[in-house]
Amino acid sequence: MPEGHSVHRIALQFKRNFVGKRVAVGSPQGRFSADAALIDGQTMVDARAIGKQLFLEFENGLWLRVHLGIYGAWDFAGEITVDDTIQSARGRIGQTNQRGTVPTEAASEADVPVLDSRGEDSIASMGAPRRARLRMSESEKEDDTAFAFPPEPVGAVRARLLTDTAVADLRGPTACQVLDEASVAKVIAGLGPDPLVDDGPEVEDRVAETITSKPTPVGLLLMDQSVMSGVGNVYRAEMLFRAGLNPHTPGKKVPKDIARALWRDWAHLLDIGVRTGQMMTMDDLGPEEWAKAMASREDRHWVYKREGLPCRVCGTNIAMELMAARKLYWCPVCQA
Repeated sequence: MPEGHSVHRIALQFKRNFVGKRVAVGSPQGRFSADAALIDGQTMVDARAIGKQLFLEFENGLWLRVHLGIYGAWDFAGEITVDDTIQSARGRIGQTNQRGTVPTEAASEADVPVLDSRGEDSIASMGAPRRARLRMSESEKEDDTAFAFPPEPVGAVRARLLTDTAVADLRGPTACQVLDEASVAKVIAGLGPDPLVDDGPEVEDRVAETITSKPTPVGLLLMDQSVMSGVGNVYRAEMLFRAGLNPHTPGKKVPKDIARALWRDWAHLLDIGVRTGQMMTMDDLGPEEWAKAMASREDRHWVYKREGLPCRVCGTNIAMELMAARKLYWCPVCQA
């Protein structure tokens, strides 16, 4: 399932290539036709992500809400802006040490820019649009082979958004609906804070209070989108390892300073994910290690999908179990 960084990158794609333009909206599959008619021909005025949910605002006051779920994906094509995958970084990334402990102060990349292959910050730099195709879901795949524009819909396209220069096709979402402003506000009210939307010490305190007031295992709390938005299976496993927390620890037994540090670490990792397009969760990597990790998931994580392999810190085999029907990866020693 796409996690928070992917949805923020999709929102950025819409901001760059759709916001401010009149959009034809249809449903080649037919299941979204009635809702599509409500926003067809309207100008898109905003695109934003909160956790795993995308909200596209149109000039008539209606919003398209999309939750990709497990199988959903957006396919972009046409004259679109495509970020180059980040291959290197100036300096070391973050402040977490190789033992995976959460920093005691908020991790920030403000003084250590993450640069793409053009030497630019990929969040702030739009680059020049070019004729290309781009699939955006949990991962991103670019294809710049020649094609006619607009391309014919392929497969079960739930929604198609089309401008004079770009098209976005939505396939397999869990949720795809047009809502009014009051309904959007109600959906957002049920979501926990997102570090790229909500910040400040009061948000950190609220997250810590929520975690430490519940008897629910912290491994479940991190996946609860009402606690904090955007964390999925990968980030859950990695954040718990970095914090040295046993995933079965009841929230009310998690020290408040560790609960606060979890929020700061999520902000840190989400920022890297949006900048790089990858769920990079290992810090203090040199240039060669960084390039290797960016090229291969196996070199990018502490515990995720490493069951049976030795822990990078203590050598104990990484365990895998099911928690609420989702695979959980953790080290029985480092997270004892």
